[in-house]
Amino acid sequence: MSKAAEPTGSLSVALGHAQRLLERDARLAAEQATEILRVAPGHPHARLILGAALRIAGQTQAALELLEPLAREQSAVGAVFLELGAALAESDRGTEAITALRRAVALKPDLADGWRLLADQLDAAGDAAGADQARARFIKAATHDPRLLEAAAALVANDLPVAQARLAAHLQRFPTDVAALRMQAEVFARLRRIVDALRLLERCLELAPGFDAARHNYAMLLNRNGRAQTALEHVEQLLAKAPRDPGYRNLQAAILANLGDYTGTIRVYEELLKEHPGQAKMWMSYGHALRTTGRLAESVAAYRRAIALAPTLGEAYWSLANLKTLHFTEEDARAMRAALGHGHLGDEDRLHFEFALGKMREDQAVYGESFAHYARGNALRRKSYPYSADENSDFIRRSKALFTAEFFASRAGSGCPAPDPIFIIGLPRAGSTLLEQILASHSLVEGTMELPDVPRTAHELNTRGREAGKPFPEILAGLKPTELDALGASYLESTRIQRKSGALFFIDKNPNNCQYVGLILLMLPNARVIDARRHPLACGFSCFKQHFARGQSFTYDLKDLGRYYRDYVELMAHFDRALPGRIHRVIYETVVADTETEVRRLLAYCHLPFEEQCLRFYENERAVRTPSSEQVRQPIFHEALEHWRNYEPWLLPLKEALGPVLSEYPAVPAAI
Repeated sequence: MSKAAEPTGSLSVALGHAQRLLERDARLAAEQATEILRVAPGHPHARLILGAALRIAGQTQAALELLEPLAREQSAVGAVFLELGAALAESDRGTEAITALRRAVALKPDLADGWRLLADQLDAAGDAAGADQARARFIKAATHDPRLLEAAAALVANDLPVAQARLAAHLQRFPTDVAALRMQAEVFARLRRIVDALRLLERCLELAPGFDAARHNYAMLLNRNGRAQTALEHVEQLLAKAPRDPGYRNLQAAILANLGDYTGTIRVYEELLKEHPGQAKMWMSYGHALRTTGRLAESVAAYRRAIALAPTLGEAYWSLANLKTLHFTEEDARAMRAALGHGHLGDEDRLHFEFALGKMREDQAVYGESFAHYARGNALRRKSYPYSADENSDFIRRSKALFTAEFFASRAGSGCPAPDPIFIIGLPRAGSTLLEQILASHSLVEGTMELPDVPRTAHELNTRGREAGKPFPEILAGLKPTELDALGASYLESTRIQRKSGALFFIDKNPNNCQYVGLILLMLPNARVIDARRHPLACGFSCFKQHFARGQSFTYDLKDLGRYYRDYVELMAHFDRALPGRIHRVIYETVVADTETEVRRLLAYCHLPFEEQCLRFYENERAVRTPSSEQVRQPIFHEALEHWRNYEPWLLPLKEALGPVLSEYPAVPAAI
């Protein structure tokens, strides 16, 4: 940094003292810097310290009044642009913050904080790819060991095999290198090896409890992996140290949503948006929370605000389309088509625009063009989330081989006997949300959401079993009765946070639990299991046109969809034979045709007395967090039953993959 005057020894000592104060007491640092400026007016380093102290103390405008002219004078000093970028970000001047931070890291490429702040700002601006690159550069900049530079460069380039190999070799020699552990966790997270990533981050925090960046990563992964309560505890630790950090607070809001605390989620977003009203993605997340609680008009306004701030944010348009009850205007259509023509539009935004335009053209009854948009959106999603129908079929084959009538008979009396859970399984878009809303309208039943606990248990068992050569489900054959009981008790404990009302029974309507019925029946033998089923073409096409962000990779291709549906029917037929009457099947079309009869059958299966309000499910104001949230707030309507026929000319791959399951629906084909 160029100097207004050459500092004396005492001035240098005073500056060093002020810099150290900045780390622990911004008020004292500001006082020290002010004293220095009285002795050496205009001294650039003292002005920088004072600007930083004012920003940390929340006096952002005063900080900018110091830092903006300082940046014009000290145009080659990365530290000045770093501090200016941080202040601009806190003033919600995101575009200017990005410019300043890019300047900071260009001047000083090893400026770790510069890359970290730049990643946060790019994320807020909707540039996910740029944010990923900046975070990778942050890891590289934070790594001072030259032996890790090659691994860091591979991570920046997303060359995961090279990064993994280099890091594994390094950690074999230096197993306590926390920077390397965090980098390896990032590799595993990108490879979707979540259990391994969590294990490495746990080791990281064991070695370095103050490693906040690793704790932030850990909390994010915990939340994504269905361990929201534990994630919240870690975010609260981070917020205790940095209560104004928008990244920590944004994660807090997402975690509260996963815990079913939408009031808390909305409160956090509203506080954040008062401070940072220019954050488009935050407005969108706020809209999601409002929609879940039934505040439809406010959610539309929030999505519209996001679009006004970021016209190429495709997910905001899809969020409007996904309301199901909103129709786009011609102005919306022109804006979406213009965005699709943008040469630099990323795949993530592009696929959301495709799905949104597909819904718009569907509403306009232009079905060929609508299908083409849906197909292009699914093709883009499939590139990021590959799926193997053969692997799924093999899993079904192995499940049938294990879960025989004899297998269950030999384990009678095992498992946790609690009757609390009611599982609703099947494919997405098969009517499970409707059934949940009906049951949740009963005075003895609480609706929760699509809980991740059963799939997580299965994945943990699979990880454990692979080491012994017995993956899931085969590992279940070796579990003792006490272990099965512990699995059921653990499920009840982990889901307790979702139970707010104190009702005797609660619903877990994760459709993917159809893959884990055997596990459910072993660990919770008295749980109710309801198989929600809908016409294969209606259900299949509804899945195809519904953009699922994650967890439903089989829906991105019609042939994969058909094979998955067929495998699912085959597995359910197997359980019907092994345990007759144990699983209650509900046909969606029958519910629509004769609602009261089917509701009475459903309640009888669940050992619940009939209650009239179950027929008035649409009056239930509970939060609903699925694509059907608006539809289940209305009485049952018949118009959509045959809607799939408008797309029949394009559904041949789905029909062929379904085979006899289609022609014999709703019966189970004899060939299965």
